[in-house]
Amino acid sequence: MEIAWIGTGIMGAPMARNLMRAGHRLRLHNRSAKRAVALAADRSEATVAADAAAAAAGAEAVFIMVPDTPDVESVIARIEPALHRGQLVIDTSTIAPAAERSIAARLAKKGVDYLDAPVSGGESGAIDGTLTIMAGGAPSAYHRALPLLEKLGRRVTHMGPSGAGQMTKLANQIAVALTLEATAEALALAESGGLDRARVLEAIGAGAAGSWQLANLGPKIIARDWRPGFFIKLIRKDLRLVAEAARGGHLALPGLALVQSMFNAAAALGHDRDGTQALAAALARLARID
Repeated sequence: MEIAWIGTGIMGAPMARNLMRAGHRLRLHNRSAKRAVALAADRSEATVAADAAAAAAGAEAVFIMVPDTPDVESVIARIEPALHRGQLVIDTSTIAPAAERSIAARLAKKGVDYLDAPVSGGESGAIDGTLTIMAGGAPSAYHRALPLLEKLGRRVTHMGPSGAGQMTKLANQIAVALTLEATAEALALAESGGLDRARVLEAIGAGAAGSWQLANLGPKIIARDWRPGFFIKLIRKDLRLVAEAARGGHLALPGLALVQSMFNAAAALGHDRDGTQALAAALARLARID
């Protein structure tokens, strides 16, 4: 297929690369052009588009992977004049569910299928093609997109109408954030008790405490490796969206308030562009372990 891919950052670049490995031809566009140029130089199946509209014009499918709601709305505003009936647009960003519903309704008037399909699994999942993908939109749009999404993720689930994919992703981010906080606190307690934290990970990871966060980010916390697979600034954005959704549903989430404060503390301590595991650095400062 001829596919437009808009957004070639930490997640977008490896996802686009997996589609190219599957034989698809991609037109790449990124706000910072050098990222798209670097990706295109690595693959013969890629070309760089001068702007988002040029990438989308005539493409069978258009993927979007950008940071926040205003970014997606800006991309849609730029590509909408170039879209035509029968095209498929898939947003893999994490944004507000209400915005996705509004975009889907607007593009439907042009006969364009739209799917919100946020992903979970971090940079490693994007590289390996093992992401979890949660899709919202019409069943017809989902079934059109499924062969492409299966090149990007190990589990692809249709969650319901437009916005349902994003609402599922927000639920996912609560579980992710609270589990990471639990991982950081467990390792902090192990350290204060004089234990070998690597052996603690090995011991508790085989039992009921086992989790993706413990297995994948626990070793990074021990090594003080804050290199990003997913930025703290982005999990802060996601948790803001969760809080907005919770307020809209008149729902109190006390654990959410805790992890929001912890990630905000990590940002204040200079870790906004570090990986989410740098939450442990903030905890260490606040708990006076260091």
